[in-house]
Parts: sequence; C-alpha cells; structure tokens
Amino acid sequence: MDLDVLFLSRFQFALTIMFHYLFPPLSIGLGVVMVITEGMFLKTKNRQYEVMARFWTKIFAVVFAMGVATGIVMEFEFGTNWATYSRYVGDVFGSPLAAEGVFAFFLESGFLAVLVFGWDRVGPKMHFFSTLMVAFGSMFSAVWIVVANSWQQTPAGFHIVGEGMMARAEITDFWTMVFNPSSVDRLTHTLIGAFILGGFFVMSITAWYILHKRHMVVAKQGFTIGLAVATIASLAALVSGHHQAQTVSVTQPAKLATFEGHFKTGPADLWLFGIPDPDQQKVHMGIAIPGGLSFLVHGDFDADVTGLDAIPEDEHPPLQIPFQTYHLMVALGMYFIFITLLASFFRWRGTLFDKRWLLWVFVFSIIGPYIANQAGWIAAEVGRQPWIVYGLLRTSDALSKAVSAEEVLTSIILFTIIYLFLFAIWLYIMNDKIKHGPDDVSELESGMEGGLLETVGERAGTGGASLTNPRDKDGKEG
Repeated sequence: MDLDVLFLSRFQFALTIMFHYLFPPLSIGLGVVMVITEGMFLKTKNRQYEVMARFWTKIFAVVFAMGVATGIVMEFEFGTNWATYSRYVGDVFGSPLAAEGVFAFFLESGFLAVLVFGWDRVGPKMHFFSTLMVAFGSMFSAVWIVVANSWQQTPAGFHIVGEGMMARAEITDFWTMVFNPSSVDRLTHTLIGAFILGGFFVMSITAWYILHKRHMVVAKQGFTIGLAVATIASLAALVSGHHQAQTVSVTQPAKLATFEGHFKTGPADLWLFGIPDPDQQKVHMGIAIPGGLSFLVHGDFDADVTGLDAIPEDEHPPLQIPFQTYHLMVALGMYFIFITLLASFFRWRGTLFDKRWLLWVFVFSIIGPYIANQAGWIAAEVGRQPWIVYGLLRTSDALSKAVSAEEVLTSIILFTIIYLFLFAIWLYIMNDKIKHGPDDVSELESGMEGGLLETVGERAGTGGASLTNPRDKDGKEG
C-alpha cells in the first residue's frame, strides 16, 4: 500500500465523514420519533407520552451536539487537502453548503433551545411546534448536503468558464443543479436509512428496559412507535433502493456494474453474495439469480445491462469494496424487513413483549442500521471513483498542491486521538442517560406542582425558606 498524499487525503476524509455520519442520521430518525411521541401526548393528554418525549429530547440534544462538532472538520478539509477541487467547483458545491448553513442549521439551532429548555416555559403547542421545526431542520440540512454530494455524482446545471488553471465551474441553472438526476433518489434513500436507524435505536433501548422490567409502560409505548417507524421505513427502503438502482444504471453504469460484478455487457445476473475477480472476470463462491439484474433494471430477464467492458479501463472503480459493501447493505435491508414484520406480527397478536429472545435480538440489532448506513455511503463514494466529480474532475487531480503526505498523516493521527476521546465521552453520557431512563409520571407531576414554589424558595438563598419546605432561622428544615 502506497501511503502517498492522495491515499492519505482520501483516508482522512473517509475517517472524518464516517465518524460524523454516526450522528446526523440518528438526529433525523430521533426527530421523527419525538414528533410522533409529542403529537401523541397532545392528542391523548397521556403523561406517559410526555415523559417519553422529554427522554428522547435529552438523547437528541447529545447526538445533535456531536453531529455539529464533528461536521465542522470536513469544511476545513476542502480548503486544506482539496484546494484544487474547491477552486474548480467551489462556486457550485459551495451553494448547497451555504444553503444548509443559512436555512437548515439556523432553523434547527434556533428552535433547539425551546425544545430542550422550554418544556415548563412555553405552552404544549408551542413546544410541539419547536419539535417539528427541529425535526424538519435536521431533514432540511440533509437535503442540502445530499444535493451537494449528488451533484458530484451526476453534475448538472453548470458550465465551465476560463481555461487551464483558471478554469472553474459556474452555475447556469440553480434548480437544475439542485434537482440533478440523482438528487431525489439519493435523498429519499438517505432519509429512509435515517428513519430505520431512529426506529431501531428506540427499540434497542426500550427492549432493554422491558427485559429489565423498568419503565414498562413508557418502554412498551416507545417500542411500539419505534417498531412502526422502522417497519414502514424498511419496506420503503426496498422500493427506494430499487428505483435508485435503475437511476444508477443510466447515470453511472460503471458503478452499477461494479456493485454487481457485471463484467460483460449483456443479460446480467443478480448476485446475492460472492467474491468478484477482475482478472478472470467472474464472481467466485457466490450465488446469483440468473437474469435478476436485467429484470430489476429493465423488467426483462434477457435485457442487456452495461458491463465494465463498455467502460474505459482507466475509469473502472475499485471492485471489491463497492461490491461487498453494497451487498452488505442490501442483506441488512432484507434483515430489517424480516425482523420488523416478525415483531409487528407478534405485536398484533399481543405476545411481542413476552418473547424475551426477540427483545434481546432488538437490543443488539441497533448495530445493523449503523453498518447499513456506513456501507451504503462507502459503496456510493468508492463506486464513483476515479472521479470526484463524475466525468469532470478526477480525484487525483483535485488535491491541494502544497500539502505533503507527512502533514496529512500527522493530522490523521491527531484526528484519531481527538475522535476517540470525543466518542468515549459521548458513550459515557449516553450510557448515563439511558441507565437513568425517563422520569416517572409522578415525578413529572409533582415537579410541575411544586416547581415554581421550590424555585422561589431556592432563589431566596440560604437565609430564605422554601414555601413547600420551610426552614427555621438556623436553616433547619421545618
């Protein structure tokens, strides 16, 4: 392995974005769960839903903070490691990033304070509106990030001005750039992946509570909501993934051929798993559905699908990583459908919470959506190589001219240390909040009744007395 500046820069960007991508999808998924839970409270006035909504809000705040902290790094990397890329397409790529900061992030951040601290300071409807805006803001943020990334996959709505080193891309049609050929499909699939993660995250925690007989009412309600979100999203991912594959077959045929180990143009099999061999141009140790890929793409088992033989060899993506990560994502997607439909069946029969083995499965199944989201991203990004902007700019030509391999390696080491430290803190805080769990309804109600009076008493200082906990002149409780 050659540790040159290109490899190290790509590795650093992959490291930072994969770490960052642990948090935004969970923010989006939890946002939907919070909206549903708080909406149920407004509709039913059942305090159990309020208790649950308050608990998910605390978790959301921790996840949101980590997402913001880890996302800033990548913006700097465009200038340090990828300066040629930034100069060449920065006018286009920067527009959706700016829109994300101006519209989505400020919307999300502006209402976050009301969401976290406003439970006892604003009315229920105003608080629900804040929850809606934060959830909408987290999704709106994803919209602009995915638009920026999709433009790299299928660039549209631009032209090149200048020549040589002065050449750069300029937007000619903003909305064509936004709705480039892959934006809608990729955004839909990304959001669905986030919803699946949010649903499984909620089910994992609530299943653990049920198994330990803690917070039983809240946990069962929360599990049911998480199951509904995950079931619908898992089924939607199947439809979305199929449609996206059809789009990729037209816009990035080399990527689809790599995903499926399809070497020669013609009718294509659908591999369930295997080990592609570029030298022998075949897939070893695999099982395939004959003509399956042709049917999925064209609705005809005998239709031709573009193979790698139709693509210039110097434009072939790496083979193993996209193939294996793509199939891992698809396999996990099938698992999500199976396990959520199975749980939904038992929920309908009224026996779900008696099946401890299934609850334990859900406790550990939270790992699945995380792997699927990461694997999908790796497949998409490695699958478009050697292009950083498909058909326009090669990754090797996008590097900064002044940065050295030693400098990049040093920053990777520092990032790794900092990220490990941040991740340990995040795990500690999350573990603490999950172990504590949601408050009891009785605590919530007693807090509402006594909260104002307690606060007045506490603010009176050591020499004062709480109206609900009076003290004598020596400070002793009465």
